[in-house]
Amino acid sequence: MAGVNKNQLSSAFASLRGAFASVGVFSFFTNLLMLTGPLFMLQVYDRVLTSGSIPTLIALVVLVVLLYAFMGILEFVRTRIMVRIGVRLDEQLGDKAFSAVQVHAILRTPNVGAQPVRDLDIIRQFVSGPGPLAFFDTPWMPIYLGVIFAMHSWMGYFAISSAILLFIYAILNEVLTSKPSAKANETAMISNAWTEESRRNAEVIGAMGMSEAVGARWRELHNKALKDGTHASDRAGTIGALSKVTRMMLQSGMLGLGAYLAVLQEISPGTMIAGTIIMSRALAPVEQAITHWRGFLGARKSYDRLKKVLEWDAHSEQPMELPKPKGAISVENLLVSIAGVDKPVLRGINFNLQPGEALGVLGPSAAGKSTLARTLVGVLPPTRGDVRLDGAKLEQWNENQIGKYMGYLPQSVELFSASVAENIARFQPDASPDKVVEAAKMANVHEMILRLSDGYETQIGEGGAMLSAGQRQRIGLARALYGDPAFVVLDEPNSNLDAQGEAAVIHAINAMKNKGSSVVIIAHRPSAIAAVDKIVFIKEGAQMAFGPRDEILDKILKSGPKQGKPRQDA
Repeated sequence: MAGVNKNQLSSAFASLRGAFASVGVFSFFTNLLMLTGPLFMLQVYDRVLTSGSIPTLIALVVLVVLLYAFMGILEFVRTRIMVRIGVRLDEQLGDKAFSAVQVHAILRTPNVGAQPVRDLDIIRQFVSGPGPLAFFDTPWMPIYLGVIFAMHSWMGYFAISSAILLFIYAILNEVLTSKPSAKANETAMISNAWTEESRRNAEVIGAMGMSEAVGARWRELHNKALKDGTHASDRAGTIGALSKVTRMMLQSGMLGLGAYLAVLQEISPGTMIAGTIIMSRALAPVEQAITHWRGFLGARKSYDRLKKVLEWDAHSEQPMELPKPKGAISVENLLVSIAGVDKPVLRGINFNLQPGEALGVLGPSAAGKSTLARTLVGVLPPTRGDVRLDGAKLEQWNENQIGKYMGYLPQSVELFSASVAENIARFQPDASPDKVVEAAKMANVHEMILRLSDGYETQIGEGGAMLSAGQRQRIGLARALYGDPAFVVLDEPNSNLDAQGEAAVIHAINAMKNKGSSVVIIAHRPSAIAAVDKIVFIKEGAQMAFGPRDEILDKILKSGPKQGKPRQDA
């Protein structure tokens, strides 16, 4: 259901080229106006003090105030532009990053989790901060160096040598900190992932006395991340401190050189002071770049990670909408492989289902039944073969359209931290209360919901923590039935239910069949297939039998443990 799109991140930055160009123009004039202070000082020393002219001083002060005010406006504007660039990046990529989290969760890509959204935040924060402005200011260094050269060639050569020295520090900073910073980011991600897993499994940890062992593992991972982070920070801090001290020494060196030339009467005292200040301004962007270098490395690493995960775009160009499906399902020569697993999880799966029919999927544990369920609803793309809904392959359906016509109850039911009604209505903004209640009644959970503290408006907490496992499963069933879907897949719908809950599942299956929907039930318990018309039996990923319920059940019972080889005609 996802498509490859390798240029989303670079395209987003390319669309902001005009904004970056504006920042460059503002930076040019801002850096020109940075000469206001040194030139004012030069005029005060060399004109006002020598002539004693108060009107000249007043005129200079008024001019300087106006120039500083204009510079302040330019600085304010370019800072706001950078913030807006960060916001614009988030607006363009936020939905895609969030979708990438969902896509890679479905694909079970390791070490992704919620990192795409965090990476986008890191990029946005860096772009909106002071770090990039240092890179915009650095190219204007020749202006300052040219002014210093105009004052005296010796001062110009000294300033160029100073700039080269700081650039060497910047290169050293890149060489010495890039790998430690990358390693620190990697170990921090591993530590954060363990923290999240521990949070999700807090009940199991507490109930089985695993707190100390899990805490020890967290401490081990956290200490490693802390060690790597400290190592990277130490290196960056060392280079940063060295560059700062060196710049101060060079500034004092320029003052000493200016004083020497002033004593020789080759320059005036005002030129000595102005040259020192201008060189300080010329070298400041390089020092700022070194100071923000670790942030730049973090943003660059986030950029690389985000670019990689966005290669699979969940919102690629969608096909045209097709007519509302009736629910006819056909599975043709289906083969499904999963990354990291040597052999196919499913192979040779063939069956069909007409509207109003229900299919039971039977088989031992690890037979591939849940993988089949995920493939049927399109969250796991087939390696070979097709799943067709009303004759059209799932990828031929518009992704935003087909979800309305499908119902899915996964084996592990996850609800959202919201109200019962919002969860059942799939968070549709225009959800009809009547449809919510209808779905709840079909799942035979309406009365149970009314007994909750606030009925349908009850907030169920993170992951539905306020509900029992059985209640979560039945509300998940109501969510699957919401909107009268044409095709419903229920994976172990009665695993957490009592006899009353199982009766509710049977009632829901019959209700959907009466509405003309096709239903697939993954089951272990025989009670779950009481309402099905057909059965497909899977063992070790291969289809062993398919046909009418009673015929296949009889065949399974007769074959018993000898059932082993897949049917060649299936």
